[in-house]
Amino acid sequence: MISRTVIRRGLRLLALALVVVVALVGLLVGLVAGAFRAQFTGAPAEWAKSTGNDALWMGHMWVDGRRTEPDVEALAVRLRDTGIRDLYVHAGPFEADGRLDPAKYPNARDFLAWVREHLPGVRVSAWLGQKVDGTLDLDDSRSRANVLDGVGEIAKTGFDGVHYNFEPIGSGAEEFLDLLDRTRPLTRLLSTSTPQIEPYPLMRPGTRAVLDHDKYWSQDYFRSVAGRVDQIAVMAYDSGMPLESLYGGHVVRQAGLALDLVPEGKHLFVGAPAYHDHGLPLGDHAESVAVTARAAKLALSEHGRRERFGLALYVDFAATEEDWREYATHWLI
Repeated sequence: MISRTVIRRGLRLLALALVVVVALVGLLVGLVAGAFRAQFTGAPAEWAKSTGNDALWMGHMWVDGRRTEPDVEALAVRLRDTGIRDLYVHAGPFEADGRLDPAKYPNARDFLAWVREHLPGVRVSAWLGQKVDGTLDLDDSRSRANVLDGVGEIAKTGFDGVHYNFEPIGSGAEEFLDLLDRTRPLTRLLSTSTPQIEPYPLMRPGTRAVLDHDKYWSQDYFRSVAGRVDQIAVMAYDSGMPLESLYGGHVVRQAGLALDLVPEGKHLFVGAPAYHDHGLPLGDHAESVAVTARAAKLALSEHGRRERFGLALYVDFAATEEDWREYATHWLI
């Protein structure tokens, strides 16, 4: 029978171990926060700004019949003096078995014709995706084949490209790499959005333990995906950072890593949050287009000039006049 003295001693050791673990976690969090704060300091180079290679995620109403030609004319006025040259227009999602119902994009041909007339030179990609944590199983070869069949059909409507957005894709997922390889022959322009890159060692397994899925991709996996596409957009928003300084440093780190990992000939976008329902306390305050733009400028200044680098605004139907003003005043000039 274990004595009370032994039990008390064991409990004291357990309590001490817990205190040490909490202290270590607090220390690591403090170090990361300090690193982010330090990165969001200084002044960006005067040349660090939009090169006229930005993008905009757009809602489903443009291809399902709710938007008409006058709406596209108004969009052309909105975008005329911006750097936005790529539109990612939601035309899905895929069904649970990977099929893409053409009834989801009945107005696509008309929309594309209106864009050609009123926004010459602007490329339009079909934004396609689905949740892959219980809805669509990309591990299933039949589901991937259905996805590819849907891509082949929607390409016939005249889209310039395909933009994938599957969430959450785990770091190292081979089935996603296979899908990208097999999509390549089906479209002139292939792009994808991605989770954030692991900012510092051990952050990926740490957050995975809490969220039960990957919040971050490893640098090697991000590089593998970037090598298979023409454009890659890092969803740097929804960071969980409660302060502008921390979010800004987080974006500097994300953009800096991506600039190093994405080949010069590829197009890199940093996702900017033009929406206001983050669902987290202080999220709407900390994350903004203005902070994202300054952070992207700081990362670009550190890395050096790059033509195919820009912001991707998410998303047109949630963007406010203030979001557009911040884009114009903090990124275009």
